[in-house]
Amino acid sequence: MSEAIRDVVIAGSGVAGLSAAVYAARADLDPLVLEGDEPGGQLTLTTDVENYLGFPEGVGGMDLVQRGREQAERFGASFRHGSIESADLEGQPTELALSTGATLRTRALVVATGASARWVGADGEDELMGYGLSTCATCDGAFHRGDDVLVVGGGDSAMEEALFLAKFADSVTVLHRREELRASEIMADRAREHDDVEFRWNTELLEIHGSQEAGVTGATLVSHPDGHPTERREAGEDATVETVDTGGVFYAIGHEPNTAFLRDTPVQLDEGGYVQTAAAGDAWATTATAADGVFAAGDVMDREYQQAVTAAGMGSMAALDAEAWLEANATASATDAGSIPAEAGD
Repeated sequence: MSEAIRDVVIAGSGVAGLSAAVYAARADLDPLVLEGDEPGGQLTLTTDVENYLGFPEGVGGMDLVQRGREQAERFGASFRHGSIESADLEGQPTELALSTGATLRTRALVVATGASARWVGADGEDELMGYGLSTCATCDGAFHRGDDVLVVGGGDSAMEEALFLAKFADSVTVLHRREELRASEIMADRAREHDDVEFRWNTELLEIHGSQEAGVTGATLVSHPDGHPTERREAGEDATVETVDTGGVFYAIGHEPNTAFLRDTPVQLDEGGYVQTAAAGDAWATTATAADGVFAAGDVMDREYQQAVTAAGMGSMAALDAEAWLEANATASATDAGSIPAEAGD
């Protein structure tokens, strides 16, 4: 039994990937969605989503992802566990080596593998992520009206998170392991000048206290006058350890786009590893990459917004771009009769 070369493979099953799957399936492209190592993406770490259009009472992150999957399956999309380990994108069809050991070939590839937020490594973060610990102030800030919250980081994203949270929280304290911010001067000045934003210099987060029922209730901090207190404490130097009350903790130390498999391919990545897309003709925007037949959507190419609703929009764009590309290349595709063995059970 053999499996024909696919028209569309979608790498990633977060909101961007699911939106692309819905559009591609409705276009009768029989898309295959690779779920990746973390099916559903970062949204599954969010307990409540209140800013997604069409859910005035809010919706659970996992529920939203599951609804999207059911919608895609209803129109004919199929799903397979696994992520792309390496990709040959030099010619047509593209060839994808999966973590399962299988190989796929496809005419069009939509990369929607997302970006993973960096975590601190503090005790309690695994249990409390999504229960008062967050990596997105825009997503979860409104849940902390009247709280005293902590922001971990020292770059522009940390300043942006702190300023946004100050709209809701009683106080915002930025924890930074040094005395000098990495943020741009204008962003640092805005945060420093805000009445409700404070800074704890030379301080790091050791532990987050609370439960999934009660949420975050406190945090253990470590500080040292010369900075990098955790390293100094582990090296045997004296460091001050204290516990503070807090109603929320926000990590703002950056994201890592999931693009390792795209290195050494024609797809262009920026200095942070995000996929770069290029203007196509007179289009005001496109999801097309520098590799023929490869498109990107969601947080894997968006380092600015990183919202569920923008990811969904870009997913639909990627599917439409892929559909148009397939139509434009229909003659060449029709002459390719290659096939590879199918996986058992497909």
